Amino acid sequence: MLRFDFTGRTAVVTGAGGGMGEAIARMLLAAGANVTAIDVKPRPETLPAHERLVFAQGDLRDLAFVEKTIGDAYARTGRLDHLANVAGVLWFGRDRSFLDIDLAVWDEVMDINLKTMLLTARVAVPLMKKTGAGSMVHFSTIQWLRGDAKPQEAYQASKAGVCALSKSIAMQCAADGIRSNAVLPGPALTPLQARWDSDEILKAVSGYVPIGRIGTPEDMANAALFLLSDAAGFITGTELVVDGGVLMRT
Repeated sequence: MLRFDFTGRTAVVTGAGGGMGEAIARMLLAAGANVTAIDVKPRPETLPAHERLVFAQGDLRDLAFVEKTIGDAYARTGRLDHLANVAGVLWFGRDRSFLDIDLAVWDEVMDINLKTMLLTARVAVPLMKKTGAGSMVHFSTIQWLRGDAKPQEAYQASKAGVCALSKSIAMQCAADGIRSNAVLPGPALTPLQARWDSDEILKAVSGYVPIGRIGTPEDMANAALFLLSDAAGFITGTELVVDGGVLMRT
């Protein structure tokens, strides 16, 4: 297991109610960080109680909630060092081709997957400036880099926007010592992938990945912690693909 030291640091993690976000929150906690974990879902039983962990349940589209939750994290510890934007939705069946997607679905996916990132970053940056530096990681997907025979149009477009906004944040905030990068997961076994509901499907997906297995939330969390850590201190405005080699097949 990779070892990181975030002792004394303060981190905010969205989408921490399961999957990749929960894995990041757990790893940051284990590495010594003060963690504010956010999700619209209730706190999962698998996220352990800890004096350095605060779980905030609420809607990240609500600016007042975002301001209070991130502001409280800063007030409790006197600093804000890290932001991991992991919250997002992938709505199979509802999110379809641009030719027939319900525009209300399009707007809602954009709000959840992209606008929430704008809100959290806008609240976090002034607090990171007060701290003296900071780092952010935002979760996108390899799917925005290619088309799809069964497209989730709003999802892919919103995740392309995540990368564009991440780069813009990186450029605007570099002089303040604030870094911004994106993680692009490939196939990963998380609650979003409820369609992988049989051993046959899991075997087929694993066989498609050159490295021979499906990714885990911990694979993605390792990448995120690296980008958040001082070990990535000279890395900003980039995208880290974590896909087991899937993009080599395109």
